[in-house]
Amino acid sequence: MIPGGGQPNMQQLLQQAQKMQQDLARAQEELAATEVEGQAGGGLVTATVTGSGELRALVIDPKAVDPEDTETLADLVVAAVKAANDNAQQLQQQKLGPLTQALGGGMPGLGF
Repeated sequence: MIPGGGQPNMQQLLQQAQKMQQDLARAQEELAATEVEGQAGGGLVTATVTGSGELRALVIDPKAVDPEDTETLADLVVAAVKAANDNAQQLQQQKLGPLTQALGGGMPGLGF
């Protein structure tokens, strides 16, 4: 209820909800189109992911390739992908956080 006993304007509330949904959809599209990177081993391995978390590229410097030590290379790949995903989550929080809070809470699965 509105202070003073008035009823909320349902048409206005519906329009506000639709606008917030449109804003959220637009932000999600921007995230899917935006790429962020994560690096490991001082830049020997670089992972590129979208703001929505899709792995797009993985670049491995030839100096990181040692046939006798593939475990280290695997660790560097995992670390680079994790760093890129961490950057994507930060971007998600920046873009979607205010919108999801306005909709009444966080978004399950996105960490906020």
